Amino acid sequence: MISQGICRSLSVQCNERDRHLLLNFKRNVVDPSAILSTWSDERDCCEWHGVQCDNTTGRVMELSLPCSQRDPLASDCGEKKPHCLTGEIHLSSLLQLEFLNYVDLSFNDFHAIIPNDYVDDITDCNNLSVTDRPHFCGNSSIMHHLDLSYNDHLHMGSLDWLYRFPSLEYVNFTGINLQGRVDWIQLPTLLPSIKELSLENCQLTSINPPLQFVNLTSLEVLNLSENDFSSEFPAWLFNLSDLTTIDLSFNFFQGQFPKRLLNLQKIKELNLKENKFNGPIPDWLGQLEHLQVLDVSGNFFSGPIPSTLGNMSSLIFLAVCSNNLNGSLPENLGHLLNLEVLGLCDNDFTGYVSERNFVKLSHLTKLFMGSPNLIFDFDSLWVPPFQLEVISLDHMVGSKLPAWIYTQTYLERLIITQSIISFEPRDKFWDFAAQLPYIQLQDNTIHGEMPNVLLNSTIVRLSSNNIRGKLPRLSSNVVMFTAAQNSFQGPIFPLLCQKVNGRSQLQYLDLSDNLLSGGLTNCWTHWKSLVLVKLGGNNLTGTIPPSIGLLSNLSALVLNKNNLFGEIPSSFVNCLKLQVLDVGGNKLSGFLMNWMPKNAKILLLRSNQLSGSIPPQICQLASLVILDFADNRLSGSLPFCLQNLTAMTSPNSSNNGVYNFCIRTPILTYEVNVKVILHTKNQESMFGENLKFLHAIDLSSNSISGSISPEIFNLTGLQSLNLSHNQLEGNIPNEISNLKNLESLDLSRNQLSGEIPPSMAKLSFLEALNLSFNNFTGKIPSGTQLQGFDVQSYIGNFELCGAPLPKNCTNKQDGEPFEGNDSKKDEFLSSFYFGLGVGFAMAFWGVCVAIFFNRNFRHFCFRFLYRIIGKLYVIVVIRMNRFRR
Repeated sequence: MISQGICRSLSVQCNERDRHLLLNFKRNVVDPSAILSTWSDERDCCEWHGVQCDNTTGRVMELSLPCSQRDPLASDCGEKKPHCLTGEIHLSSLLQLEFLNYVDLSFNDFHAIIPNDYVDDITDCNNLSVTDRPHFCGNSSIMHHLDLSYNDHLHMGSLDWLYRFPSLEYVNFTGINLQGRVDWIQLPTLLPSIKELSLENCQLTSINPPLQFVNLTSLEVLNLSENDFSSEFPAWLFNLSDLTTIDLSFNFFQGQFPKRLLNLQKIKELNLKENKFNGPIPDWLGQLEHLQVLDVSGNFFSGPIPSTLGNMSSLIFLAVCSNNLNGSLPENLGHLLNLEVLGLCDNDFTGYVSERNFVKLSHLTKLFMGSPNLIFDFDSLWVPPFQLEVISLDHMVGSKLPAWIYTQTYLERLIITQSIISFEPRDKFWDFAAQLPYIQLQDNTIHGEMPNVLLNSTIVRLSSNNIRGKLPRLSSNVVMFTAAQNSFQGPIFPLLCQKVNGRSQLQYLDLSDNLLSGGLTNCWTHWKSLVLVKLGGNNLTGTIPPSIGLLSNLSALVLNKNNLFGEIPSSFVNCLKLQVLDVGGNKLSGFLMNWMPKNAKILLLRSNQLSGSIPPQICQLASLVILDFADNRLSGSLPFCLQNLTAMTSPNSSNNGVYNFCIRTPILTYEVNVKVILHTKNQESMFGENLKFLHAIDLSSNSISGSISPEIFNLTGLQSLNLSHNQLEGNIPNEISNLKNLESLDLSRNQLSGEIPPSMAKLSFLEALNLSFNNFTGKIPSGTQLQGFDVQSYIGNFELCGAPLPKNCTNKQDGEPFEGNDSKKDEFLSSFYFGLGVGFAMAFWGVCVAIFFNRNFRHFCFRFLYRIIGKLYVIVVIRMNRFRR
């Protein structure tokens, strides 16, 4: 205790001025999780979280506040960051910390950088002598390291503020939207000392500067991956002779390898993955003797792998997957003693691959290999000189796995895709697989069954393999189990109701599109960690058990296209995290009651037998963006409160969490995309990642009556609205023009009447329209895209006219006659009725003339003829008007 007291008394205390500046910085920061709770007067500022001081002077040198990933369903998977720092970054505080050389604010949620307040009231630079004036008064800083990466909402109006940090050597703006910022190429002028620059995923488009030469002579590492560059290899890069790393992956670069790359003799890493480069991989690449990483996967390179690559003794990483390469594999690739990663998959290599291709690869840890015409010819007794961590094989044709795989005792991931395989003996493979954290067998043809197999891997992906028989068992270690699109049969009961040793960690269960039967059982309480459950496309029967409502972490439940019946359990209201519920295509009945989860974003209940009216409680689902109750037995009127579905009022809401969910495991984080089937634009479509921008309401094929309330048109973010096949009456409200983002509108087969409102002309994004079989009258509004739809959009409205219908309209203002076939028809009928009247009058006059000289009848004939001619005239006019309509 005494020694601790002595050490505490001898420690250097934080500089008072630095402490005040840090508190100024904190004042502009929103801290929802109290990350800066230690920043108080009760502690020395050198002991504050994220602050590091010089041991001698007590001056603040480092500020490191990256957002830790404490939320298991946030951060990496595009979720919001409610626990991270947010607000504004005021440069004044950072500039005035004159000994600050390291700043890391990555993975937070800052919104703005405030560059124009670099002098505050704590120090008046004008009243200081030149010798006493601190460094910040010169608008500059000694900062060497600045990391603002993954502040996804950070807005930078300009990069000019960087001139105040001329000593910067490391800048990382990854994930910040710099779209339209072409001045990033001017950074050499602002940052003459820059050595490492990362502008990954910044939505940049321009890479060719107006000047032919870019003065980045100090630059060593350049990362421009995941942008929108579209050009040939930037010529100005060849002048940067000190470059050691170039990452241009995931762009749209094109053309062939320029030989001027040889100018970059210090290059160690060249990453061109996922672009549009083409042509051969040139032999001269072998002259880059310091190259350690070469990744050209996902391009259009053709021809063979040049044998010169086998002479590059410095190579650690070589990946040429997913190109158009062919020919045989150079045997001297097996002499790359330092090679750790080799990717040869998904090309058109021919010939045999055997142990000769791997003879000296003692450092190899990751192998990606396979092509449709590549034949595996390994000696069954061969023991490799390496121990792999990852094996990925594709297009492997054979009766069994290469025997050497079973010698890999450090293997973490085994991936086999697009292959035809069988496991003999079966127990040997699954016993081996049970030791692996990650097993993926996908899109294969696997002969055999899996009864009594116990899966123990953290991640098990077995989708699309044609595996038959009963379901395997799961240990408590399994976090993800996907086996969709196979031929598993029998009940789901043995899997769900098995005895599990320990607490289950299962978060993702996908058994959709199999042949499973029986009920859903009531054993869901054994799997309380479940986040996603997908069992659609089977033959499951019975009712939905209430125990599903006890899954407090459940975010998505997909049970569509089964034979489930009964009511939806009221316990679903307890699923506070449930965002996606798809039970469409079953035989569910009952009323829509208060079972609806309050945070639901997608409700798909179509094609069931649900009855009753739509309850007003649905209007409390403020997060709802897709509502599909079509093809049920719903009645009553449309709720006036639908305008309270506020998530549908903004077309730009990204609906994060609707289309993907995070599954975190001890070995990696998975972003799972939830796909649902929706009916829009007169067709059934699968929506995955594009689901995040869709706002839709489908109440078609019910017995909903009453009028369409104008309030529904306050949902201005709607892209699809389908109210067809109901009993709606009245007019289309003029407020429909509020739906400026509407792409699909179907009001067909109702009892709507009146004229089509001219305001519909403002729906400029409308791609699908159906107003058929109603009672609309008048003219289709002209001069708009409404004429661009075919006749089928309007048929069945007998008093509707105008293009694209063949029936033309009369201009009521100027009384222009009809044209076309309708006009001729009306002229004929007019002549017919007029002739009929004249003929009758002549016949009557004939009779009258015969008796004209009889005084008793003379007066009567004149009066009778006058009345008859008047009535005939009225009849003719009425008939003509009817045919005009």
